[in-house]
Amino acid sequence: MTTTGLSQRPVGQLLRRWREHRRLSQLDLAIQADISARHLSFLETGRSNPSREMVLLLAEHLTLSLRERNRLLLAAGFAPVFTEQALDAPGMRAVHRAIRQILTGHDPYPAAVVDGRWNLVDGNTGLGLLTRLVSPRLLAAPVNVLRASLHPEGLAPHIVNFGEWRAHLLGRLRRQIAVTADPHLEALDQELRAYPCDQPEPEVESPGPGEIMVPLRLRHEGGELAFFSVIATFGTPLDVTVAELAIESFYPADEATSEALREIAAAPGHPPS
Repeated sequence: MTTTGLSQRPVGQLLRRWREHRRLSQLDLAIQADISARHLSFLETGRSNPSREMVLLLAEHLTLSLRERNRLLLAAGFAPVFTEQALDAPGMRAVHRAIRQILTGHDPYPAAVVDGRWNLVDGNTGLGLLTRLVSPRLLAAPVNVLRASLHPEGLAPHIVNFGEWRAHLLGRLRRQIAVTADPHLEALDQELRAYPCDQPEPEVESPGPGEIMVPLRLRHEGGELAFFSVIATFGTPLDVTVAELAIESFYPADEATSEALREIAAAPGHPPS
């Protein structure tokens, strides 16, 4: 299922589409929402119109994003309840300050903020270690970090374990698509899968001896840098923009990488991101 054109559909059709996408029967959803299956059937067929509270209740049990909850409300004839402010809006100052504090505090290790479609929103100085390996044309706004990572003119030629890392990123993207049904992510997935890869791509992530996570291994000045990443999101978002932001922070996976990053950061002319 994709969301293309769904915002113009009656709310009952949207509810049914999302319920089927979640692989729930009418009885399953009715039990979760503590309503009768008959009432849910009437809502889906248009024989009854849902209240604003009912739309939000069903959206909650369908685990819809704030963006999709707003779309359901609009389809039912109600105004959206979740704001969508730009990150530089006055009401977002606290969020912006928190993001900058996290990014700055993470230097000299790379860190980036992305939106729900993997577009780069912000980054720290340490991110320059990665972006300077990417073709300038891939860094024209909006910068999509998955495209910059897997494109032949991006990080791809510099990634030692490219097949493994590519499979990891594409797996994350497919899981996101399964939840959001976002057609833009579907198109991105098709684009990325068409990029060449000269290494085996594991269908299932399986750790090797001593491995506890999939590392990003980069060729660097005749050596190799190894990273693992931590992803942070806002815990109680009530704004669409905030809900879709994610901060990915890269950490050295070994002491050699940690030492190399400190030396790079201390070197004259250390490039900003």
